[in-house]
Amino acid sequence: MKLLIAVVQDKDANRLVDALGEENFKTTKLATTGGFLKEGNTTLMIGCEDDYVDDALSIIKDNCSHREQMVAPISPMGGNADSYIPKPVKVEVGGATVFILPIESFFQF
Repeated sequence: MKLLIAVVQDKDANRLVDALGEENFKTTKLATTGGFLKEGNTTLMIGCEDDYVDDALSIIKDNCSHREQMVAPISPMGGNADSYIPKPVKVEVGGATVFILPIESFFQF
């Protein structure tokens, strides 16, 4: 058995949970915050048998799209903020980061 921990953008979370549910994957949804953009994201914990890991990864890949987003950069630390003019930059967001962990045992009470 494996535990998949998938960190996805909030915009993709509901669609992904629905798609996983249609294929009978059980998920636990956690609200989390990313460190880079300081925006909300969603972490899903998905338990599945070893034979179904590739199926789950395929569903995640199909439902979590990459997109570009304009972001205002953070002002420099310790510098002169008077001369700093923040100019929005494009960054790629979305997709998914997935960790796959082996599960030694599983109990449900």
